[in-house]
Amino acid sequence: MNCDEFVELVTAYLDGALDPATERRFIDHLAQCEGCENYLDQFRTTIQALGELPAESLSGETRDRLLAAFRDFPRP
Repeated sequence: MNCDEFVELVTAYLDGALDPATERRFIDHLAQCEGCENYLDQFRTTIQALGELPAESLSGETRDRLLAAFRDFPRP
């Protein structure tokens, strides 16, 4: 697995939605790539912080900017 594929699968991994073979490849890559380990940690931290916000507290513009930031986030 390369870093691009890893990034594409992060949300499925966190949701427990990867098939066993893909999850093994994901974890193997994670064990070998410090950049992806950092990316996953940052993703978890963001989810935890945003999970504490009521959905209505984000304006449409803020939500769009946040999604754009993740889309443009430097990949490992």
